[in-house]
Amino acid sequence: MSNDLDTIFAALADPTRRRILTMLLEDDMAVTDVAEPFEMSLAAISKHLGILTRAGLISQEKRGRVKWCKLEPDALRDASVWMQGFGQFEPVNLDAFERFLAQELQTDEGTEDALPGG
Repeated sequence: MSNDLDTIFAALADPTRRRILTMLLEDDMAVTDVAEPFEMSLAAISKHLGILTRAGLISQEKRGRVKWCKLEPDALRDASVWMQGFGQFEPVNLDAFERFLAQELQTDEGTEDALPGG
């Protein structure tokens, strides 16, 4: 599983590939349609698609003369399970933490004034 996770996270590390995955959330797309919004060559997009395919995040198939890309959402299951292991920690509410610190600082200042020599 470690190698699979390494491959998946390496594929997800690139913003272009993450954007491609987001585009494929809507529907299958032809490679040329995937390439359209990017300012790079079709060969460069094909390399990105190859990385996503090797990671199992997408599949590609030829329909007639057109190559289509399809999102494979189950491929993220192992990565999702691994990341959920970190969900056992409560997220930090920064606003509440800031209020807590302000109260503590006020309490400490009040205590110092009450102390002899404070």
